[in-house]
Amino acid sequence: MRIAFLGTPDFAVPSLAALAEAGHEIACVYSQPPAPRGRGQTLQPSPVHAFALAHGFPVRTPVSMKDPAEIEAFVALNLDAAVVVAFGQILVAAVLDAPRLGCFNLHGSLLPRWRGAAPIQRAVMAADRQTGVQVMRMTEGLDEGPVLMGESVRIDALETAGSLHDRLAPIGAQLLVRAMAAVEAGKAQETPQPEEGVTYAKKIRRKETRIDWTQPAAEVDRRIRGLSPFPGAWTTAPGEKGPVRVKLLLSRVEDADGQPGEALDDGLLIACGQGAVRILRAQREGRAAQDAEAFLRGFPVPAKTRLG
Repeated sequence: MRIAFLGTPDFAVPSLAALAEAGHEIACVYSQPPAPRGRGQTLQPSPVHAFALAHGFPVRTPVSMKDPAEIEAFVALNLDAAVVVAFGQILVAAVLDAPRLGCFNLHGSLLPRWRGAAPIQRAVMAADRQTGVQVMRMTEGLDEGPVLMGESVRIDALETAGSLHDRLAPIGAQLLVRAMAAVEAGKAQETPQPEEGVTYAKKIRRKETRIDWTQPAAEVDRRIRGLSPFPGAWTTAPGEKGPVRVKLLLSRVEDADGQPGEALDDGLLIACGQGAVRILRAQREGRAAQDAEAFLRGFPVPAKTRLG
């Protein structure tokens, strides 16, 4: 089919690659505009934009798909279908109605649970035991369209949002290829989402990223893993020149007690409001992420140290 692909982050790249490999004509790739990244904060293309350029696909990076000129350009592509994977913009009816067969979205949850912007992070933070990926027909409502296909996966005990993301992306890419083949053949079966069980995966807010050590260990652990590696849950630790900001990237719950935020040993066992968490991976500001053993060699956190 002749399709447009709309996506922005790393999660979407395998899907674009798989659709092209399956023989679909990529009429145009849409992605969010280049944004400041890295230490120099220079403008850089999104992962999908960079992949498209490297493979010779036409690219558009509109500030808004509601712009009449952008809608006109999209309609003029004369598409069979459009595929959306974590694009980051709402599509208006004129865009959704333009492709001959419609617009389809790959979403990183088992709908109707976790509609919205951050389904992978929210699933880990909520201690869900399973999640998955689904392909749905897009409607004007937020992730409300009928589902064509889906696959579920187990969320492991030490799962982070990053590790779950990396497992779901290739599964979703292959699911999307199968779904588009069914659409092209006129054999796609669309199942309306149930009205019960709707939850929303709101965008991660900055105030959610700072660890509150008075929370129970299970809650702290889920927040650490659910926000890892980005944007990263963080705390502060005493340094030679004052408090040092530290991202906590992996943890597990252990049975121990102490004052919230207190290091209970020399190995990053930190007391919470109830129980404790063992930090397994951390990152000082301006440094690379490290496993706990390597981190502690460069930045000791002895017992009785208070974090936060």
